[in-house]
Amino acid sequence: MARDIARYNAELIAQERPYLLIGVGRWGSATRRSDPGGLEQIAGARVIVESGFRDFRVTPSQGSHFFQNLTSFQVGFFTVNADVGEGFVRWDWLAAQPAVSERGLRAAPALRRAIVVRMDGKRNQGVIFKPGREQEG
Repeated sequence: MARDIARYNAELIAQERPYLLIGVGRWGSATRRSDPGGLEQIAGARVIVESGFRDFRVTPSQGSHFFQNLTSFQVGFFTVNADVGEGFVRWDWLAAQPAVSERGLRAAPALRRAIVVRMDGKRNQGVIFKPGREQEG
């Protein structure tokens, strides 16, 4: 999976296309069990969402270098654990979008309209709107 993500990342960087990365588990972690990809493999992401799923709860990545890099590059970061009321991901909506390509994992669609991300670090809150829905919140 990490190789596939690295390939997508490189392609999107070459096309100068920032992207939103959503996945189950921790990103940029050093723990082999929960790390779907190192920071160099996701360097083109503008927003990263670490998500728990069903019976798997994710805790935010703990690496200080990881968070220093996110801060330096102004990358938004969310940790979601819907089963305990800590946000949600519309997996059904994501799954219904046509994939750009698939290499053993689901690739996000090329959306016709940009998504809007709003974050308030002081209140530890944020929202990611589906394309065209930013006026509803």
